[in-house]
Amino acid sequence: MKVGIKILLRHGVKDSPGSAVANALETLGFKGVDDVQIGKYLVVSMKEDTVESRKSVEDMCDKLLANVVIERYFIEWPEKTEIWV
Repeated sequence: MKVGIKILLRHGVKDSPGSAVANALETLGFKGVDDVQIGKYLVVSMKEDTVESRKSVEDMCDKLLANVVIERYFIEWPEKTEIWV
């Protein structure tokens, strides 16, 4: 089972790299960009898709992958189909 994990800063935490990218986009002439958030995307491969392995992925996020004080995370379970371009 492959699981996608998106990690972003919590609302209210200053995202300096995101602000820099937003400003650069405006300087380059891209209009209408309100905000940019910079984050991390991880793909974790688990041997099995079980209740225990799903709980284990959540524990990984809470204990290591995300700093839950300033970051939030979203887990993309395999039922969700995504098309990569």
